[in-house]
Amino acid sequence: MSFLTKNYNRKKIAFIKGRGSFLYSTKGEKYLDFVQGIAVNSLGHSHPQLIKTLNIQSKKIWHVSNAFIIPEGEKLAKKIVKNTFADYVMFQNSGAEATEAAIKIARRYFYSIGKPYKNRVLCIKNSFHGRTIAAIYASGSEKMTKGFGPKVNGFDHFKFGDHKALKKLINKNTAAVMIETIMGEGGIKVIPDWCLKGLKKICDKKNVLLILDEVQCGIGRTGDFFAFEKSKVKPDIVPIAKGIGGGFPIGAVLMNKKVASGMTAGTHGSTFGGNPLAMQVGNAVFDIISKKTFLRNIKRNSKYFLSQLNVIKKKYPKIIKEVRGRGFLIGLQLQNDQTNFIKKLMDDKLLTIKAAENVVRILPPLNVKKSELDLALKIIEKVCSKY
Repeated sequence: MSFLTKNYNRKKIAFIKGRGSFLYSTKGEKYLDFVQGIAVNSLGHSHPQLIKTLNIQSKKIWHVSNAFIIPEGEKLAKKIVKNTFADYVMFQNSGAEATEAAIKIARRYFYSIGKPYKNRVLCIKNSFHGRTIAAIYASGSEKMTKGFGPKVNGFDHFKFGDHKALKKLINKNTAAVMIETIMGEGGIKVIPDWCLKGLKKICDKKNVLLILDEVQCGIGRTGDFFAFEKSKVKPDIVPIAKGIGGGFPIGAVLMNKKVASGMTAGTHGSTFGGNPLAMQVGNAVFDIISKKTFLRNIKRNSKYFLSQLNVIKKKYPKIIKEVRGRGFLIGLQLQNDQTNFIKKLMDDKLLTIKAAENVVRILPPLNVKKSELDLALKIIEKVCSKY
């Protein structure tokens, strides 16, 4: 009997250890893990550099209050600023906390310049920005908000790809447009570069902030450090999490100088956000993923993987409807419900996870080996042949 609440529909399997792209169950079975904590373990399981970093820091200091300077956090923030659009960084614990903070930053900025009426945030309906009360209403999902009323006000929504509705909904009260550069839970739906560019122009013209949620699609997952970099767009605010900690809980909000001006002392806080232990792990992850050679390798391997998945799709069009995504944020949209397909992959020792629109989400570690990609392709084709 489990004494945990039933808010997760857990598969009847547990793991005792992980190495790189693989997990080993308590029954001694070996699985190719292409979930990786849902795009969290960016460098796979038990990465030696992360273990070394964690062990060294754990013997020094784990936690101090943000009432004091934390050198490890200062170091990571400096690296992020030097390598991205951002001028300032605010560390959190998770993606949900980061998106909540992003909303606060946007509203606080307009309040600080004497425009408190600009406080509404425009989002894509059925997107995903976290599981907190405000985040579920930002996502505009009836499924997630059911039973959690009253409604949190301040959010408006448009359908994915409905540019007319987007323009119509922006008004004098709109503070920000917040979207995922690539929708994860929503079905691995990529916002096209031309759309991001157009959105940025609209936001600038109407004095609206652009928040790009890169919690799942950022930190090298697409082969660029951020998914939006391909479009050459510079957002105002970017919440991140998942991959930046390589499995250790870290979140952050990146922002430009303009919006950061509203975040004065006392406007936001986080007890554990930016603690020395997390920051040192984040430094180690950043140092590895930010290297140009590492990012180029992601692009090369993911291009190969996506091309081979499309070969399988062409062979089994009655099973696979579309191959979606970029880099190692990949979705196989099936013609029918994906539940049984995911189970059959798991039976053949490949772990994947659901997304909306009958999508099988495939999230390898960023340092996955080509031989491991080939193994996954072999399992996927085998399941298709017997499906």
